[in-house]
Amino acid sequence: MTEIYKALSIAGTDPTGGAGIHADLKAFQEQGVYGMAVITSVVAQNTLGVKSFEEMSQNNISQQIDCVIEDIKPDAVKTGMLASIDIIELVAEKLKAANIQSYVMDPVMVAKSGHHLLYQDAIDHLKKLLIPQATVITPNIPEAEVIIGKSIETLQQMRDAAKEIVQVYGAKAAIVKGGHRDGEARDVLYFDENFEEFVSPRFDTKHTHGTGCTFSAVITAELAKQKSIKEAVTVGKEFISAAIKHTLGIGKGQGPTNHFAYRSMNQQIARQPL
Repeated sequence: MTEIYKALSIAGTDPTGGAGIHADLKAFQEQGVYGMAVITSVVAQNTLGVKSFEEMSQNNISQQIDCVIEDIKPDAVKTGMLASIDIIELVAEKLKAANIQSYVMDPVMVAKSGHHLLYQDAIDHLKKLLIPQATVITPNIPEAEVIIGKSIETLQQMRDAAKEIVQVYGAKAAIVKGGHRDGEARDVLYFDENFEEFVSPRFDTKHTHGTGCTFSAVITAELAKQKSIKEAVTVGKEFISAAIKHTLGIGKGQGPTNHFAYRSMNQQIARQPL
C-alpha cells in the first residue's frame, strides 16, 4: 500500500480561497499530501483587503489540535495566522508535546492589503516560543525586519537576517523572501551554516494574494514527504513562481495565485516527446 503523507495547517481563514488554510489545503492536495486544518481565526477578507477577524476560543483551538494529533498525526505542521499571545502559547505547547517531525512557520504579521494580523504584544512570544521549534521559518523582508529589529535593504542584509534568525532565535533553517525588493525575486536560505539562493523572474502582475501562505504550505508538504529542506524549498519556489506567472486573473484587487499551474506545467513537460 502506498504511504499516505499528512500535513496540518494551523492558521486563519480566507473565504475567497486565496490565502490562509484555504490556500494551504489546495497546496497540500496539489503536492499529493493529505491536508488537515485547525482554524485559529475566522477572517473576513477578500482580494481587496481584510474587513475583520475573530479569534476562535482557546478551548476550541485546543480541542481541534487534539482531535487531529490523537487520530491522524501529521508528518509536518505549518502555522500561519496566530494573532494573540494566548494562541501562540497554546500552539507552542501543543507542538512541543506532539513531537512533530517537521514544523514550518510562516510568521503572518501583515496581509497584502496592509492590514495587521498579529497583535503587537504577541511578537515577542512568537520569537521566544515558536521560532526555536521551527524546522523552517519563511519571513518576507518586513517580517524578518520585525523579528531581528533591523532594517533590511540589501542582499547581504537578507543573508545576515536569515543567519541571525537561525543562530540567535533558534530556527533550524530560515528563508528570507525577497519579493519586496526590486529586480529578480531572490530568496535567501540559511541552513546548516550554509547559504542557498533561489531566484525567479519578477512577473508583471498584481495577483499575488496568498503567496506567502502557498509557498510555506508547499514546503510543508514536501517535508511531510521526507524531502530535505533544500529540496522542499526548491519545489516551493518553483510552485509559487508558476502560480504567480500563470495568473488566474480573478478578483477585483490583488487576486489569488494559480494553485493549478505547477501541476499543469509538469504534466505538459511529461507529455513532450523525448
